[in-house]
Order: sequence, then C-alpha cells, then structure tokens
Amino acid sequence: MYFFDEVDIVQTQNLPIGDLWLFLPVGYLLTILIETPILLVGMSKKLTFRQRLLCGVWLTACTYPVVVLVLPTLMFGFPRWQYLAAAETFAPAAECLIFWAAFRNRAELDAAGWFRCLAAIVAANLASFGFGEMLNASGWFGLF
Repeated sequence: MYFFDEVDIVQTQNLPIGDLWLFLPVGYLLTILIETPILLVGMSKKLTFRQRLLCGVWLTACTYPVVVLVLPTLMFGFPRWQYLAAAETFAPAAECLIFWAAFRNRAELDAAGWFRCLAAIVAANLASFGFGEMLNASGWFGLF
C-alpha cells in the first residue's frame, strides 16, 4: 500500500474531463496566487520585478493545462501516486526548461542567478503541490 493510496480523497486523474475543465481556471488562479509570490522573492534580483511577475503567470500557464487536462486523461485509472509522480515531476522540469529557453541568451544571470531562479521554480511548484494536497484532504475539490 502506498502513502497516497491510503487517504480517501478525490483522485483528480479519475474525474470526468468536464469536471477537469471546470476546475482548470480556478486551479490556475490558485496556483499562480501561491507560486508567484515565491518567484517574486526567490528568483534572482537581476531579473526585473516585471520579469519575475510575468514568470509567475506565464510558466504556470504553460504547464498547468498539461497537469490538469492531459496527464489525467492519459493516466485515467492509474494509481494516484503514479499520476502525482508524473505531474509533479513534469511541472517543475518543464517550467525550468521554458525559463531557460526564454532567458538563456540574456547576460543578466550568472551561475548563481540561474541556480536561484531554477530553485525558486522548483520551490514554487512544491508549495502549490502541498497546498493542493491540503485542499484535497479537506474535501474542497469535492465542490466541483
């Protein structure tokens, strides 16, 4: 028995696709409300406030539909822990790659700045995952 299978909670990857579409805008807004402040504080100060703010909205916009719509569809019927492992590995990895692609030719980031930005992206994703798990455990997702 796995840790995530012990708790009787809504399994996002087993919800009807219509419910996932209803959840998408609400979940996206909650996610950027959690992740953006972490990115604003955690990313290198060599990036402007506006760049860090945009990363909070844009990086999540690139990965969130995959986590909420695509992976649940592909992993329908899979154990929850497998879906979470795939989704929570994909999101920070893809966001780090997207960030690198967008800023790779800019001189403002040195090695320490890159490390700080990528670590902030991973920390922000972990925070939103943890908050989502708390909401899930409280039964909040059952409202959809």
